[in-house]
Amino acid sequence: MSLLKRIHVWRLRHLSTATTVAILSIVVGLCSGLAAVILKTLVHVIGRWLLTIQISSWIDANILMLALPMVGITLTVLFVKYILKGSIGHGIPAVLLSISRKGGKLPVSGTYSSIIASTLTVAFGGSVGLEAPIVSTGSAIGSTIGRLCHLSPKQLKLTLGCGAAGAIAGIFKAPLAGILFVVEVLMFDLSKTTAIPLLLSAISASTIAYFLMGTDVQFAFQVVEAFNLTQIPYYIVLGVVCALASVYFLRTTDKVESYFSNRSKGWQRILYGGLLLGLLIFLFPPLFGEGYGELSQLLAGSTQSLFDRSIFAPYRQNEWAVIIMLVMLILLKVVATATTIGSGGVGGTFGPSLIVGGLCGYAFALLVNQLGLPTQSTANFALVGMAGVMAGVMHAPLMATFLIAELTGGYALMAPLLITVVVTFMCVNPFEQHSIYARKLATKGDLLTHDKDQSAWQLMDMHKLIETNFVIVRQGDYLRDLVEAIKNSRRNLFPVLDNDDRFIGVIHMDDVRHIIFTPERYDNVYVEDLMHPLSEGDIVRTSDSLTDVVNKFRVGERYNLIVIDNQNNYIGVISRANTFSAYRRFISETSDE
Repeated sequence: MSLLKRIHVWRLRHLSTATTVAILSIVVGLCSGLAAVILKTLVHVIGRWLLTIQISSWIDANILMLALPMVGITLTVLFVKYILKGSIGHGIPAVLLSISRKGGKLPVSGTYSSIIASTLTVAFGGSVGLEAPIVSTGSAIGSTIGRLCHLSPKQLKLTLGCGAAGAIAGIFKAPLAGILFVVEVLMFDLSKTTAIPLLLSAISASTIAYFLMGTDVQFAFQVVEAFNLTQIPYYIVLGVVCALASVYFLRTTDKVESYFSNRSKGWQRILYGGLLLGLLIFLFPPLFGEGYGELSQLLAGSTQSLFDRSIFAPYRQNEWAVIIMLVMLILLKVVATATTIGSGGVGGTFGPSLIVGGLCGYAFALLVNQLGLPTQSTANFALVGMAGVMAGVMHAPLMATFLIAELTGGYALMAPLLITVVVTFMCVNPFEQHSIYARKLATKGDLLTHDKDQSAWQLMDMHKLIETNFVIVRQGDYLRDLVEAIKNSRRNLFPVLDNDDRFIGVIHMDDVRHIIFTPERYDNVYVEDLMHPLSEGDIVRTSDSLTDVVNKFRVGERYNLIVIDNQNNYIGVISRANTFSAYRRFISETSDE
């Protein structure tokens, strides 16, 4: 007997399911936190080394910025194609799809592939974030450990969620943000079953990150200027600004990625994307890599780093030039991020949404100050802007709020955070119903949401509910043929088809009880004289969703619906009883309680 099997047998004998999941959540958290530290360190070390290269007196790192992004994207594509020999997935959307459709199963290669690929992309200047690759890695770690321990699909999804929580907690040293990420972005229900494992994983990941990287956080900032009530209008307006930036972020990302996905040849995507990205970074060096360094400098009150290595450096002392530079970076950061991903790079939009939000908040406060209005804290507005755009792009208002609160080491900005985040979310939601990660899955009906009814009807497979054991009768048949069909059937419904198998109507048993015991009429009455003609209320098409089926059951008193294709060919029957029984099974299997 193998060691893993022995451990599994011992576990079943000595540990309860809750205890097992709790222990595994700690292990998953430690592994996810370690993965976060490794990825951040690799990118930081390699990226800094690349920026110190000077081949000759006229080819320094600034000139190399034109070529480095294409090199990184090329290496990433080669790694995925020839070493992984497959697809690396689509980051957090792949995790969401695994939760909704694959029972929490992610490939084992996901435990390392995203780390390597995103290092190649971001260290060489790809303008994307590392959070999505870390979430993918942490989720794959949780999924792999859960499968090694033979957990059920429900428990496997939980360990996957623990990996995602640990990833966010480890990369930001923010355990509460990690938990809320799983709840709001990955659509987990925070129940007594999920709360403790997620908390243990997030704390474990944060602890190992603190142990290996010290107590400093990504944006160490001490709030000096306290919030006062007179600032409420400014934070409301900032919320509207963040909403506009969020919608721009979502729609521009879609358009740019779609453009690159339509390039039929991979080398075209690499060439066009690499050239565009290199040019953007050469003109605006803060677009190189994640961009957290420049944002940290802004929080410290310095705008000089925005112009470092830039051809616009002579204008760095002009306040209006600084505002224009901030606006350009806001607009182009989104383009650079989508170009990196669309051309074959591996990374996410989590970090870029923070960067864009920070730039929005800083630019807004700087503009207010320049206009002679009451002076506002640029750092405070930058932090609040980070939460605003993140809430709008990711549809995660609580996570965005508490992430900034944890990063700043307290809740001094809680009131402005809540004001801006709520305004942003309310303004974005009518235009964009889903987060940047969930919108494509929602379009395909593959998204598991907090609305269990909606999720059930979207994710259940209608084709598995179709019953085909109904006896059919043909147009032109006599009552005698129908009586024979009744003898051979255990059902009380009989679809009527023409000679080309097209559905034309239906006969219910109650409609013929008065005549089936009169043999003298068997050869005088035609089937079509007894049937209900084809009616939209009695049918569903194979192209319809299960939600359409349920709505027809709810509106009418029908217990069975005929299933046909778009050419009216008969497929089978869906019954009310079978549909709602399947619904109850689905809810039971996906419930966290």
